[in-house]
Amino acid sequence: MANKELLYAPLSGPITKLENVPDPTFSQKMMGDGLAIEPTEGRVVSPFDGEIMLVAGTKHAVGLKGNSGVEVLIHIGLETVALDGEGFEVHIQQGDQVEKGETLVTFDLDFIKEKASSHLTPIIITNGSDFTVSGLTSNKTVIAGETEIFQAISTSEEKQEPEESNTKKSPKSSGSPYAEEAKDIVAAIGGEDNVDMATHCVTRLRFALNDEDKVDREALENMDVVKGSFSTNGQFQVIIGQGTVEKVYKAMVQNTGITEATKDEVKAAGAEHNQNALQRGIKVLADIFIPILPAIVTAGLLLGINNILVNPIFTDEPLVELYPSIAGIADMINIIANTAFTFLPALIGWSAVKRFDGSPLLGIVLGLILVHPALTPASEFAQLELEGTAPTWNLFGLQIDQLGYQGQVLPVLVAAWVLAKIEIWLKKRVHDSLQLLVVAPIALLVTGFLAFIIIGPVTYTIGNWITNGVVSIFEAVPLLGGLLYGALYAPLVITGMHHTFLAVDLQLIGSTGTTFLWPIVALSNIAQGSAVFAIMLAARDEKLKGLAGTSGLSAYLGVTEPAMFGVNLRYKFPFYAAIIGTGIAGAFITMQSVQASSIGVGGIPAPLSIASGMISFLIGMVIVIVIPFIITFILAKRKFK
Repeated sequence: MANKELLYAPLSGPITKLENVPDPTFSQKMMGDGLAIEPTEGRVVSPFDGEIMLVAGTKHAVGLKGNSGVEVLIHIGLETVALDGEGFEVHIQQGDQVEKGETLVTFDLDFIKEKASSHLTPIIITNGSDFTVSGLTSNKTVIAGETEIFQAISTSEEKQEPEESNTKKSPKSSGSPYAEEAKDIVAAIGGEDNVDMATHCVTRLRFALNDEDKVDREALENMDVVKGSFSTNGQFQVIIGQGTVEKVYKAMVQNTGITEATKDEVKAAGAEHNQNALQRGIKVLADIFIPILPAIVTAGLLLGINNILVNPIFTDEPLVELYPSIAGIADMINIIANTAFTFLPALIGWSAVKRFDGSPLLGIVLGLILVHPALTPASEFAQLELEGTAPTWNLFGLQIDQLGYQGQVLPVLVAAWVLAKIEIWLKKRVHDSLQLLVVAPIALLVTGFLAFIIIGPVTYTIGNWITNGVVSIFEAVPLLGGLLYGALYAPLVITGMHHTFLAVDLQLIGSTGTTFLWPIVALSNIAQGSAVFAIMLAARDEKLKGLAGTSGLSAYLGVTEPAMFGVNLRYKFPFYAAIIGTGIAGAFITMQSVQASSIGVGGIPAPLSIASGMISFLIGMVIVIVIPFIITFILAKRKFK
């Protein structure tokens, strides 16, 4: 067997030192020495004649063994394991014999750049105890299969085949390979109780831990099987090495109480543990409102159709007066559309109780309780209270208002949390045979009393404070309010904080009948679409043109994420152009007191939901179509020369 191996570039592109790779696994050479390439085309070829040792299930990494015994890992991009194979096509399989320059993997480079944390591709020697890197290339750019990048030199003239290349010594004897090592790792990271979820990729174990302070890093570093550890993005990662990591993970699942999880689940769990209180609160709101958003948007769209029929938009008189025969149709559409808003607490109750691990059906019942026809709607109750005829219950001398919470958000959110906690508490203490007779009745009864006596009145008051506060700010300085909300909405989408304002919109509609915030949101969506359409016209790359065209159409129909994350944020200046346009348009329509009667489709169909100031809103649409487009097109022409 030869004592050295010449490696050729497996990809084309600029060379980068391993120390510059933004991942401690590679930059700190935990896995081994080598270099990284910034690919300029989506093709990976074999760096030498040899054998395929490893093909990652997610297709993002390939391990090879040369004739000298050197073992090399090619890891395409960083955190590409999360793509779950999307964007990659593998042309070989484990055990195949390959020749230098033979194509191993092809991938969509633009997709990797967009979705992965980096497209830098490390090429490293993983059996560094047997081979060292020598003669790193001085070329700044290499060509796949042609440019020599370095030599792997054997550390011993009489080197024997390593029994396990990725460990410093053989695993401890046990009932299954690496069982003791797996137990030691779990103990060092704080025990099974400290592990929320666990998975692995081609090089490392990935944990979502409840408390990273419990990790004994010194114990981990002293284990022969562990090459290093670090924490990032809420995940605690333990570096093992290709091939061995799968065996350790399998032993961990078999010999401990830790169960398998997907990479997305671990990522989500780790992110949640790593979030502060505000971020967790926003995530809870998102988890509750996103599932019911289709029903709300659909209702808003139908209300928009009803607005056309019952309001004088295109003619001096409403269409229902010009054509009385369609009055019945308009009334039916109104009932169908209004149902989601009339019984909004039922929708929120279902989603909220489900989010809080209770029974969703009880959440629906709770929401319906709060809008029961026997209760007086808030819009009527205030007037009856002034007249001294507001209905109340006498509860042992305590007067409880018979107040309905139609269109309200906070009362049902808090009540749903209480209901779920009571239900969970009872289920742990009531025998299975009695749960049907005990748990639900008690949980609903207690929550219902608390909702009418404490939760409802307190949260209703808080909701009115929020409504009055937002309204007063925009009434006092409408120009500044519209400008700031218009400019900040798109950045809020990036952080996820925009979900908070969905609840505010619904609160405004429930309290005042309209919202002045949502029209600005609709304009923001159009602005992102206009900017990305400018990219489509200015770009020379056909893939970018196609991506921009489809994502622009999506933004114009109210879904901005493809445009924002796929194109605008990638180049930055289109995103800023959209923000400028939305800020100007937001200030203008706020000054003109534009109001929406509902939350509808936030794009070109948005005028259907506008209750007042239609002409002003249409002018706002022209602003967000023209300004972002012109700014982006001018800058893009310079960039794409």
